[in-house]
Amino acid sequence: MLSRDSLFPLIYFLAVIGLLLSSCGEQDNQQPNIIFIFADDQSYNTVRAHGNHEIQTPNIDRLAEQGTSFTHAYNMGGWGGAVCVASRTMLNTGKFVWNAMTVEPDLDSLAAEGLLWSLLMKQGGYETYFSGKWHVKIDPEKIFDHVSNVRPGMPGSIPEAYNRPVEGQKDPWSPFDTSLGGFWKGGRHWSEVLGDDAIDYIQQASGKENPFFMYLAFNAPHDPRQSSEEFVNMYPLENVSVPESFLPEYPYKNEIGCSPSLRDERLAPFPRTEYAVKVHRQEYYAIISHMDSQIGRILDALEESGKAENTYIFFTADHGLSAGHHGLMGKQNMYDHSIRPPMIVVGPGVPAGMKRRQDVYLQDIMPTAIELAGLEIPDYVEFSSLLPTLAGKQDERSYKAIYACYKDRQRMIRKNGYKLIVYPYAARVRLYDLENDPLEMIDISEDLEREELVREMFADLRELGDQLNDTLDLGSFFPGIR
Repeated sequence: MLSRDSLFPLIYFLAVIGLLLSSCGEQDNQQPNIIFIFADDQSYNTVRAHGNHEIQTPNIDRLAEQGTSFTHAYNMGGWGGAVCVASRTMLNTGKFVWNAMTVEPDLDSLAAEGLLWSLLMKQGGYETYFSGKWHVKIDPEKIFDHVSNVRPGMPGSIPEAYNRPVEGQKDPWSPFDTSLGGFWKGGRHWSEVLGDDAIDYIQQASGKENPFFMYLAFNAPHDPRQSSEEFVNMYPLENVSVPESFLPEYPYKNEIGCSPSLRDERLAPFPRTEYAVKVHRQEYYAIISHMDSQIGRILDALEESGKAENTYIFFTADHGLSAGHHGLMGKQNMYDHSIRPPMIVVGPGVPAGMKRRQDVYLQDIMPTAIELAGLEIPDYVEFSSLLPTLAGKQDERSYKAIYACYKDRQRMIRKNGYKLIVYPYAARVRLYDLENDPLEMIDISEDLEREELVREMFADLRELGDQLNDTLDLGSFFPGIR
């Protein structure tokens, strides 16, 4: 599994990309440790270091200061309402979305061949560890050396958490009422349990010579958005803003699969009110800050272990989330708030405090980690290593366009500063000029001077879909766009 071009292992990394920085010149001849920290439903715009001054994220900010942020990382979408399943399946298989859907029923067979991320790391000499939310159709006990507290996609449904709040009425929900269960089930918040698990493993690993690969998956900030009272109190309602793209209702919600029948969309009443959106954002920010505090505990433990200088840390989320943006409350849409998570890389030779604007996919972390470990990226892995970008080769783009999908209801292509969203069952396309309209509030698809651009991007989307084995025939829905 070790590269023929390497002398084991970081020399291969340096041979691939040259020196990341002059400070990366002397490395000891040891494989680096790799820690992957995975949030759930966290949008790119919920990190203070990335420009949101309403939210408190001192430890994610700490990562941003120490490493490189990829400001335009995307999830390809999903084949079902639980978009996180698709995101995580892509991450662990290295397959693009529709190919990941195809192999999902056969993950045990892939595991038997050693073709999953953790098994590739294990074959390369790593001790592997998992704790937290899994939501992939294979038992993690089969593919990690050590496993603690495997969590489901979300806790059981809590009726009090839905269709609320209504201004002037008593709210049946409280984020810090432990009697409601949810992430409080078991007596300790699941984010805190994950922090405990990670610290315990780091302390154990500190005395070992073998490198380790840790996959730490928070359920937060997925709903139910629960945290202790001190974190909720950090966000007085009068200080929480309503998104600029707020709408009472999205005009095509039913046709795109975001009607009240979708669980996520039932969290707040229809039509949306500014009051309800502010309360949900308050709770969203609070659970992110609570998770951030646990990330801080993990980072402190790593520093104390003496392993930090030879450890790479990846932080991202499975996708983003709408919290009142465009009248939506879920992640089952093609807007950046829902398909674009934060993504940060920290480690030896990685430029500190740097921001890279290239369009990438969050699942690029998988081949990047493999390459950093001094291993060859298998041919079947379809995502691309981030190492050239980290090395400053900004003109080298792995992806000419970014693609995303939701079931057969939505398609998207992002290319050359524009985004085209296609709604087959609404017979609508939406075009956004991302340079001048980054919040995607002005649909310019019907501007006469953009007619040719719509045609070009529609054709590019169809071609890209064919390359990705997307079976949806957009042409049959839009015979007038050729």
